[in-house]
Formats: sequence, C-alpha cells, structure tokens
Amino acid sequence: QVQLVESGGGLVQPGGSLRLSCTASGGTLTSYAIAWFRQAPGKEREGFSCIKPGDALPHYGGTYYADSVKGRFTVSRDDAKNTVYLQMNSLKPEDTAIYYCAADLIYYCSGGDVKPKSYEFDHWGQGTQVTVSS
Repeated sequence: QVQLVESGGGLVQPGGSLRLSCTASGGTLTSYAIAWFRQAPGKEREGFSCIKPGDALPHYGGTYYADSVKGRFTVSRDDAKNTVYLQMNSLKPEDTAIYYCAADLIYYCSGGDVKPKSYEFDHWGQGTQVTVSS
C-alpha cells in the first residue's frame, strides 16, 4: 500500500515561488498517475494538475494544468527518488490553500482539459499548507 507525504509548503510573498514534493513509501510511484489538488478555506477540494505514470508509453497521456495555474505551475516526477514535484512560481494570494497529492494506478491523465476528480484517486497524502501573503 503506497503512502504519500507532501512537503515544501509554507508562507511566501506574492510573486514568490515554492516547490512541493510528494514522496511515496511502501511502494513505487512509477506506475501511478499523480494529481495535485488544493482546498482553500470554505471551498471544495479541486484538482488542478496531473502527470502520467513514469512507465507510460510516450504517446500515452501527458500532463494537465487548470487555467488558474497554467504557465505558473509545473509538475514533474523523479521515479528514482519516488517523488513527484510541483514547482509553483508567480504565486498569488488566491493560491493559498492546503495542497494534496494523490496517486492512482488506473487514472488516465490525458494532458487535455480533463480535470482530475477526488473520487478517481485511491491514495492521498496528508496535505501541506501554502499561504501567499505579504
């Protein structure tokens, strides 16, 4: 049973950057699609990014970004380190939320405009707080 732990959150000023990590234990992430979700106070959890499995064929799937983060956030994976990263640049106060990573063996991250949904993922981290404020 793979277990996920997020790290790298914190307080940052508007325009700043953070890099979140999602590290797995109890199993390898290579065959899992990984998604990032966030939940702001008083709002529902929303999926805003995903990346295809590390062992997927080149033409199978891709990466997805919601419009709200496109061009500012980048998801990547290092399967040798069993870790997925979320580089967040040009952060805005509206990015303030608890950030979660999630993994699933079946989910297809198409790289198109399909937003990941919470119920589609079996494994979750505990979340890390990101606060963007001056």
